[in-house]
Amino acid sequence: MRRAKDTWAQNKSIFAFDEGKLQSFSKESNYESSHKVYKDGFVGVHYHIGKVDDEEGYRKAEENLVRERPYPFALETGTRARDKREQVLSDTELRKVAESCIQYLNETYPKFRCKVRFTGTEYDRRTVNDLGMDYRSQDYAVGVSAMYKHADSKNIEDGYFDFNMRTFEEAVFRQMADDYLGRHEVQAEIPEDIIFNMKYYSMAGYLANCLNAEELARGTSLLTGKIGEKLFADDFTLMHIVNDQEAWFNPFWDGDGCVLPNDQLILIENGVIKTGFADKKTAKQYNVPHTGPAYHEFSDIPGPGGLSVQVKRSEKTIKELLGGNPCVIPVNYTSSGFNEKGETSMVIQHSLLYDGEKIVGSLPEFKVATNIFDIFGKDFIGVGSDRPIYYDKSLLFHVGRV
Repeated sequence: MRRAKDTWAQNKSIFAFDEGKLQSFSKESNYESSHKVYKDGFVGVHYHIGKVDDEEGYRKAEENLVRERPYPFALETGTRARDKREQVLSDTELRKVAESCIQYLNETYPKFRCKVRFTGTEYDRRTVNDLGMDYRSQDYAVGVSAMYKHADSKNIEDGYFDFNMRTFEEAVFRQMADDYLGRHEVQAEIPEDIIFNMKYYSMAGYLANCLNAEELARGTSLLTGKIGEKLFADDFTLMHIVNDQEAWFNPFWDGDGCVLPNDQLILIENGVIKTGFADKKTAKQYNVPHTGPAYHEFSDIPGPGGLSVQVKRSEKTIKELLGGNPCVIPVNYTSSGFNEKGETSMVIQHSLLYDGEKIVGSLPEFKVATNIFDIFGKDFIGVGSDRPIYYDKSLLFHVGRV
């Protein structure tokens, strides 16, 4: 009989401001544990919110072996720790920087009503087992989320921006506010050739999830039968990556306790689909290669998932990728989501025109349509090496107006 334990702890301090004043302060402290006992190809699991004595946790997990959850796999081993914490602010320190940022908004943009949340989050994940595994991952960041509305606007809200920093810099907040609010009242024209500049996580995540080995095997994926085919742009590479340089509140090991070579799995390389992804259970069930990752499951056995998706960055900046053309920053929009053919449409209620150096102005409402194959295929421009506008990685691609 073997034993393993997973723990997750997260502490948050949240300051919420509205109309330039502090409205609330709250603290959240979460702790979860999962004790697991493995015997004769089965696993007993005891999931607990809050701390529990190990003796009790393992005893209850052993009792749950009667549920006969199959897990006929050897446990992993290894020791490694990652600590990405750079600066952990006390509540007093976080409030001080938050109030300074709000003062800047009040003085610089008095025509806007802004609801802003400053959240300091500290995270600690750990997995141990009695074969000697001891993996740990820690992180801390300040997250800012801001909703804004112009005094003359009839909308409930006009726009939104957010960003995260491990070491908070007020200059970044001011730049974000200037980008989104500074040219709001200036009307610009929608360009004939529309280039979107967006955070890529949702679109890249959708594409990556189409490579779930279970969905591929069942024939329910958009990419079933497409492994090895070149369907996307020559310079488009999609990967799951959890290395020390790119980590952001995620562990380097997966739900099965596996660590990938170089902490990454390349799913699509230079436009060619290389592989689907499968956890141990899925690989065995469908007779496909085990690639990982598996999502972390505290109350049951893991399955395929837990992706941390990235698109390979260009060596060019956003400005260089644009080549003198402007791009559109969608700020407030609704999306139809992707249908079974990978098609999607978006109504852009509010957006900004960006020339590669500065915001030109706001754009009127318009609608676009595209599909996942074009976004990362013929319409793909690239992911910039720098991080303007979003203080995050962003994707450039053409869209068609409808």
